[in-house]
Amino acid sequence: MRFRITATLLVSLLFSNTAAIASAEKLVIAHRGASGYLPEHTLAAKAMAYAMGVDYIEQDVVMTKDNRLVVLHDHYLDRVTDVMTVFPNRYREVEGNKRWFAIDFTLAEIKRLRVSEGFSVDEGDSTSLKANYPTRFPLFKAHFSVSTLEEEIELIQGLNHSTGKNIGIYPEIKSPWFHRHEGKDISKAVLRTLKKYGYTSKTDRVFLQCFDPIETRRINDVLMPEMKMDINLVQLIAMSDWNETMVYSNGEAQPYNYDWMFKPGGMKKIAEYADGIGPWKSMIVMPGSTREQLKTTNIVRDAHAANLLVHPYTFRLDPTRIPPYAEDFEELLSVFLIQMKVDGVFTDFPDRAVSFVRQLENEQQ
Repeated sequence: MRFRITATLLVSLLFSNTAAIASAEKLVIAHRGASGYLPEHTLAAKAMAYAMGVDYIEQDVVMTKDNRLVVLHDHYLDRVTDVMTVFPNRYREVEGNKRWFAIDFTLAEIKRLRVSEGFSVDEGDSTSLKANYPTRFPLFKAHFSVSTLEEEIELIQGLNHSTGKNIGIYPEIKSPWFHRHEGKDISKAVLRTLKKYGYTSKTDRVFLQCFDPIETRRINDVLMPEMKMDINLVQLIAMSDWNETMVYSNGEAQPYNYDWMFKPGGMKKIAEYADGIGPWKSMIVMPGSTREQLKTTNIVRDAHAANLLVHPYTFRLDPTRIPPYAEDFEELLSVFLIQMKVDGVFTDFPDRAVSFVRQLENEQQ
């Protein structure tokens, strides 16, 4: 997609105290597919996102017991499937909680599970499920299943063939530190799969993302040269206390410290091994911002100065998900795509983001 501003639109943007930017490509990335409408990471959600005209579709990837790659946001199964009912005793105790890890199940076992919209379990009552987003697709209605990375790539490539489009993929290697601790090299497995389906260079329609900076650098410096690949890499950025990335020391897992990324020179260090960053949107426009006064950081400016793309996450229009500095979803997109000059957005509602960008394109005609 191409973003262009006409004189009429420029006046409108200036009137709303929004800075205009020059022509630049703005990407709409379907976050877990059209996950605002269908259960996340199901093939149905991916097909719907494709039909909405997105630029890229995301795949979160974890490994099974028998070394297959499946598309799940978490490396456990109990947030989006009926695994607690089908395999009630196949859990691990994690800090006093029962968790059913994908790595403890074969692909054949995982294929037996039904996938639902994301939910939480009321404490003390495993039969009482509460939807994380009550206005989204009802829990355990219709029939959805976990897909493999191969199945999803074949769906998207098949649609590219039948439609003549060239929609890209945006896989994320989930928790490589966890998989490595379990004896599995998920990064190498993902790269093999991408190469099998023809994603080998920066001109191919693929971004490979990861929260683990140690692993992202390993992919760039070691694995891709070994496999004769050179695809676009994106360094995802988390807050250290999210425990998104852990580092083992003397058998104990400690949270990785992301603080260096926010210091002067941090973006230049990332640019040594990556082509872009994926920050949380609150790392760009800070909490406490209002429509009258945005509190912003320099992360986008510093990233662009280091020739890094910026694709923040996650843009939602569910109740309470529009921050106080935006009146609605479209104004939220305007703040980031126009004023903050990011290069693309991850969204659960790709139709609304695509419509927003296309409306801007149409202003020049």
